[in-house]
Amino acid sequence: MDFRPSPELYPFESRWLDSSAGRVHYVDEGEGRPILMCHGNPTWSFLYRNVIRSLRDRFRCIAVDYPGFGLSDRPAGYGYTPAEHATVVGELVRRLDLSDLIVMGHDWGGPIGTSVACADPSRVSGLVLGNTWFWPSERRARVFGRIMSSRPLRSAILKRNFFVERLMPNATDRKLSPEEMEHYRRVQPTAAARIGVAELPRQLNAAAPWLAELAEAVPRELGAKRVLVTFPMRDIAFPAREILPRMRAAFTDLEIVELPRAKHYFVEDAPGEVAAAVAARFG
Repeated sequence: MDFRPSPELYPFESRWLDSSAGRVHYVDEGEGRPILMCHGNPTWSFLYRNVIRSLRDRFRCIAVDYPGFGLSDRPAGYGYTPAEHATVVGELVRRLDLSDLIVMGHDWGGPIGTSVACADPSRVSGLVLGNTWFWPSERRARVFGRIMSSRPLRSAILKRNFFVERLMPNATDRKLSPEEMEHYRRVQPTAAARIGVAELPRQLNAAAPWLAELAEAVPRELGAKRVLVTFPMRDIAFPAREILPRMRAAFTDLEIVELPRAKHYFVEDAPGEVAAAVAARFG
């Protein structure tokens, strides 16, 4: 990877974990209670840049790139499944020996982050979840997964960077600047670099057994933790009427902050509101 993030847009020191899967990139900014930020598809730790800027004077902000995403390696023999990503992120948590931890997840970062939290709940004091899930995919997501895994769409993802070039611009309320788009585009410069992005839609169906186990584990292991949900109300992929009742059923200490204008990539649309909600809930 020859791409170097802009020091203006991404003013953080790059750090590296030699994980069991390969070299993994992360940032570790600020001091205080740690927040582990887990991204979705096709994003990377760059997604959280403005939240980190706002919170690093009060929290220790740790944002990781899974293998196959961002500045991390694309290791041979790696399956790019959410279970594998959770294993790698768990290695980072143990390497940094994090405790009193807040786990934050968007999109696939929800099941990946809650899986890490369930594996060692004694380290975890709270969750910050967005438009995400931790149960077997609903029908809408299963259909999306089958379509995006079809030969034509998988080819579009690999050859034309379809997720970044087409889906992301339609799933944000504000228009990302050319420089911001380049930071998503240039970490996926070739078809080989996009294998992880192309695999996650297939996992909406293939990971059903893993997600079923997670659906039982989350209420059991994390149900009494303090939880904040920052939810984009204009996300058509994760309708509030379907997701929020599942969240309310899983957690006993839950606060929901609605983001009325935000779409799927809500951390790009409303980073200030997200940071303020985190500071109010956990500060």
